[in-house]
Amino acid sequence: MNPVRISAALRRQVRERARERCEYCLLAEVQAFFPHEPDHIVAFKHGGETVPENLALACFDCNRFKGSDIASVDPLSGDVTSLFNPRTQQWSEHFRLLDGRILPLTPVGRTTERLLRFNLPQRISTRRVTSQTSD
Repeated sequence: MNPVRISAALRRQVRERARERCEYCLLAEVQAFFPHEPDHIVAFKHGGETVPENLALACFDCNRFKGSDIASVDPLSGDVTSLFNPRTQQWSEHFRLLDGRILPLTPVGRTTERLLRFNLPQRISTRRVTSQTSD
């Protein structure tokens, strides 16, 4: 399968599985300025495939900040740490949402929160507003 082209059917499958929310920061697609996109959890250049098990629905910000990265440096320990994988890990084990902020609970959470810049002021503001209007 072409690593760049994602069929309409596969896009739909990814969107429905995620319930139209970013699988990294939980932003609902209806609250986003740009449509959410399928993200290769493990980028093609790292051996990832364009299959449902390697795709996550990502908002514009999370997808751009993550890019093709699969790991980064934990800001606390300095260790190279894998990023959160929505296909194999539970969001609630690594993060907690509090007043619009996403609080990391683990090294994976810290590393992902820092790299994907979950807590930029505008992103916190958006989550605060949307949490009042979301389910």
